Formats: sequence, C-alpha cells, structure tokens
Amino acid sequence: MSSPKTLLLVPTELELARLEDAGGFPSELVQVAVCGFGIAAAAARTGELLSRHAPREVLLLGIAGAYDIEAHPPGSAIAFDAVASHGIGAGEGASFQGPSALGFPQWPASETREAISDLVKLQTPSSQGLLLTTCAASDTPARAALLRESYPSAIAEDMEGFGVALACQLAETPCWIVRGISNEVGDREASRWRIPSALSAARRLALELLGALPE
Repeated sequence: MSSPKTLLLVPTELELARLEDAGGFPSELVQVAVCGFGIAAAAARTGELLSRHAPREVLLLGIAGAYDIEAHPPGSAIAFDAVASHGIGAGEGASFQGPSALGFPQWPASETREAISDLVKLQTPSSQGLLLTTCAASDTPARAALLRESYPSAIAEDMEGFGVALACQLAETPCWIVRGISNEVGDREASRWRIPSALSAARRLALELLGALPE
C-alpha cells in the first residue's frame, strides 16, 4: 500500500494525544507527525519531513487563540487562507519593525518565486482570514490589543504556522492550516482554555476538508 499523500503536522505531543482521544485520523488518509513547538522547530522539522516524504500537501493542525471570541468562540475551528509572522525583525512593542519595514525579505525572490517577507498565502480549501504567528504568545490583553492594531485582519494567533508555511513554500508544497480555538489571545488562565473541544472541532474540520480531496 502506498503512503498517504497528506502529511498532517501537530506541534506538540499534548495536542496529538487530545486529537487521538477525539478519534484520530485513518492511517490511509494522512501520515501524522509532530513538528515541534514554536516557529523555529516547526520550520526545521517541516523541512526535514518534506525532504523525506515528499507529500502532496501539508496540513498543520493544532490549537490557537482567537482575537475575538464572540466571533470565534473557544471550541470552534478555523481554516486559514494566509499566515503572517510577528517577532522577526527589530525592536519590540509599538516600535517593532518587521522584515518588510527593514528592507530584508525572510527569503529572496527568484525566477519562479516571489520574495517572502511577512506573509505566506495558504491553499487551504474553504478557508477564511489571516493567522498571525508570533515568536512569543501574547500574555496580556494589552499585548493582544497591540498586535490586533498592527494586524487588523488577523483572526487568531499561533506559534508555528508561519514556520511550517515557509518551509512548504520553499519546497513548493501546498500548505493548509486548521486551528481549533482554545482561548482568547492574551488570556493565560489555563482553567478558561478549552483544549479538548478545540482540537475535536479542528479534527472534524480537517476531516471535512480532507474528504473533499481529489483522488
């Protein structure tokens, strides 16, 4: 039997365990691997797995915080059409400058590819909105408000999406991202987080999207 053509990446063992508790994924549908916590580990691991398995597409699945939990409440799930990065550049807070502002792309243009600076477009079917990947998660409502002001179209915040998408872009492999909303961005009180229900919703959405794949 041939290997699945979809590589499903999960950032942490904790998220993977909760996805398995919810029912997991058929082995004939996807190949599941942990990509690591944070933008650096996720990018490095994704590059390694792309080289090893050459999948048709990559699906990143995990939890995220939402900037507006009335629109995207904990326990819901979102598929994104683009992912941006914050934290790579110079300065911090209101004085932060990203790669575009500094005049340095994160990856230069070539004859076949545009330069990659702050944002990567995704190919997730039935997708909506922008995911913001940060080097450090927002730890206060004030920090969340500052990022929302800087990225008004951002729906949610994670710590791996841009790294995975960048690795896929360089390998010319389609990248999908589905995140379950576990909390409000800036809320670090774990008792209010809804990790199992968020991942259950993300799993359902991922299975729905994967079911629409052509043979």
